[in-house]
Amino acid sequence: MRKPSNARTIRLRLTVTYGVVFLITGTVLLTIGYFLVRHNLNQRLGLRRALGLPPFRSSQDQLSDSLNRYFDEYRQKLIDDTLNRLLLEYIAALVAMTGISVVAGWLLAGRALAPLRKITATARRVSGENLGERIALEGPQDELKALADTFDGMLARLDNAFASQRHFVANASHELRTPLAIMRTEIDVSLADPDASVDDLRAMGDAVRETIDRSETLIAALLLLARSESVAGRAEPVDLAAMAGDCVTDLHAHAENAEIEIQTDLRPAIARGEPRLLERMIVNLIDNGVRYNEPGGHLSLATATAGDSTRLTVANSGAVIDPEQAQALTEPFRRLSRSGGGFGLGLSIVRSVAEAHGGSVELTAPAEGGLVVTVTLPAEPASVVVPRRQRSLTKS
Repeated sequence: MRKPSNARTIRLRLTVTYGVVFLITGTVLLTIGYFLVRHNLNQRLGLRRALGLPPFRSSQDQLSDSLNRYFDEYRQKLIDDTLNRLLLEYIAALVAMTGISVVAGWLLAGRALAPLRKITATARRVSGENLGERIALEGPQDELKALADTFDGMLARLDNAFASQRHFVANASHELRTPLAIMRTEIDVSLADPDASVDDLRAMGDAVRETIDRSETLIAALLLLARSESVAGRAEPVDLAAMAGDCVTDLHAHAENAEIEIQTDLRPAIARGEPRLLERMIVNLIDNGVRYNEPGGHLSLATATAGDSTRLTVANSGAVIDPEQAQALTEPFRRLSRSGGGFGLGLSIVRSVAEAHGGSVELTAPAEGGLVVTVTLPAEPASVVVPRRQRSLTKS
């Protein structure tokens, strides 16, 4: 791993800080101890007082004064020698312990900064080709662990964003070949005919316009699919029952035109997510149930909460489906037939939205025909208040 060009690394600064703090606190502590010892020696440890001897008194006052001065000078010399020796020992101990604290600080700083070196090394290795790499730092839940987990979460979001972009580009490049080929063929045929009439040119223009409309619809669906693979925006509590009821109201005319009867059993089911994506998921389920149904058939919607999960179930009548084929319908551009129109992205978007919200999708093909789609999402507590919002039904 490449080291920082600046020699004043964090480890060195922490080591110097540890050493200076220990030196200052040790100096203060030893200075206080020195003056306390000096005070006790001067005030409490006089030699004659320590031996319990009375002051010298004799008939000759001059001799008594000389002896008293001798013992006072000897006592003071003994105190000064003791204090000087103590001072030298304190200085030596302070220097030794400061050196030990610097070495210990260097080792402790290196150990404390080891997770940062791991984070830095991972950040240098990560690129657009290996966003799947993670730090996966182990240890107590401290600030460094929180930083590593945050970095891992950022890498996961970037990985999802790059994967969605690659997925979108691959799908778009694959699916747009057909409409582009149709438009090129229409134009080439018209240009190759020198006797093309105005009606022929109008027919060519109508065909190209219809193909462009389908291309725009396809691009919108692909963008929605890419966006749904990594939830963006502000998540909030959403009542799937109320949202499903609104979607049924909006698509009721579409179902009537297809001669499909809609039945509902909507019980409170509160989940947390981005309302527009969840609404798009429900719209796709209803539209898919109507589009791939049969005249006079039925479509049922049910929502419920069970434990810590909410469930949305959409079942429709229709042709008998092979169970193995049913499981593959959530893959992009997978459809049983082209008679219903569409691009085969509806259930792919449903699965992407559900997984982006921490849920799952299960497809079941009943023996009598049709399809049952069950979406399971994490539930919000029943006490959560669902904010009012403006309905923003978008159609692809």
